[in-house]
Amino acid sequence: MSSILISKHHTAPESIKKEALEALSFYPELKDVEIDIRFKKEIKKSTMQAQPQFGSLLKGKMGRRYVIFISKKIKISNTEFSTKSIPSKVIVGWLGHELGHICDYQNRTTFGLIIFGFKYLFSEKFIKEAERNADSFAIVHGMEDYIIETKNFILDNANIPESYKNRIKRFYLSPEEIMLLIDERDKALEID
Repeated sequence: MSSILISKHHTAPESIKKEALEALSFYPELKDVEIDIRFKKEIKKSTMQAQPQFGSLLKGKMGRRYVIFISKKIKISNTEFSTKSIPSKVIVGWLGHELGHICDYQNRTTFGLIIFGFKYLFSEKFIKEAERNADSFAIVHGMEDYIIETKNFILDNANIPESYKNRIKRFYLSPEEIMLLIDERDKALEID
């Protein structure tokens, strides 16, 4: 399934155009960043994955292009979900999290991104830091309702095995930590 142009610099599959536009609306600083959202047959250990397109790494921060892969069928352990059966708000939350990764990538040099990739492959401690950073970016951008909805979809779903829920609890922000971040963000906004 091919992607369609949804704005000047963004593409997404027609079936999730609404969710993609909604998630992108929280990240105005990504308005001019090339982002291609597309379905992929399968992504190991994940439902979505954001990464720079390899060829664009040599162009520097301003010339980078990114791709967000979405698993066509989301398989969580032995349970399979079609993206069509996942609530819209959950898809927006997942995309918001991946856009958080892209914000993080935008703050890194090319060499820094290469180091990031190696650390992500080999260090569970670094995976936890990267995933929590992406959640934090989404919350700072006002996406807390979507992030909480996504977490609840996973953690409250009887069809999702405990092993996957434990992975989410280990690497990502908890609902309680999200509430603390919201309080910190709101206090910072009051000061401004």
